[in-house]
Amino acid sequence: MAAQHLIAAPAISGGERGLVVVIGVIALLALAFAASLVKEVLKADQGTAKMQEIAKAVQEGAAAYLNRQFRTLAVFSVIVFILLLFLPVNHGGFSVQLGRALFFIVGAVFSASVGYIGMTLATRANVRVAAAARGGGRERGFHVAFRTGGIVGMLTVGLGLLGASVVLFAYNQNAPTVLEGFGFGGALLAMFMRVGGGIFTKAADVGADLVGKVEAGIPEDDPR
Repeated sequence: MAAQHLIAAPAISGGERGLVVVIGVIALLALAFAASLVKEVLKADQGTAKMQEIAKAVQEGAAAYLNRQFRTLAVFSVIVFILLLFLPVNHGGFSVQLGRALFFIVGAVFSASVGYIGMTLATRANVRVAAAARGGGRERGFHVAFRTGGIVGMLTVGLGLLGASVVLFAYNQNAPTVLEGFGFGGALLAMFMRVGGGIFTKAADVGADLVGKVEAGIPEDDPR
């Protein structure tokens, strides 16, 4: 019992709870800033009809990949949820086990949301970057591209801080155990999406090389 008592985290004081609330507010501000960047990026010009036609094909391919990937990852997430639900904890009993499992799902959903929104915006922003560079040069293209990247960064930080602050506020000294589930959910989905995304982009690269070689006579790995 003494050893278990040493493992328990200290309770969060009133002043520390205030800091947790401040962190939660910062997280909400980051999400609001990301939303404002989304509106700014999507208002940019999409270029010519031919550019929009090509962009639509890219968007459809990316959406098909994401939908298939998330259906597969949902199965793994359910299995891990069940394992975390019944895996014992040192303190807090079943309520902490349930919180750890539930926040694993929350972390997984947050990670999947960042990936889905990021890739969806990237496939919509690329044509806008090309149109901006075509009409206003490198600086205007960089302006759109930089804001698109900023959206993903703000979403990642905002959702991560928001989830962590909610866990700390709700579970107090049992928060470290619940944070294990939250962090594991985010990391697990990110790992699978990174590997799957690498395979998908390589397949798209090979396909683009073949189409360029056959239809346009462009040599493989040509800068064009």
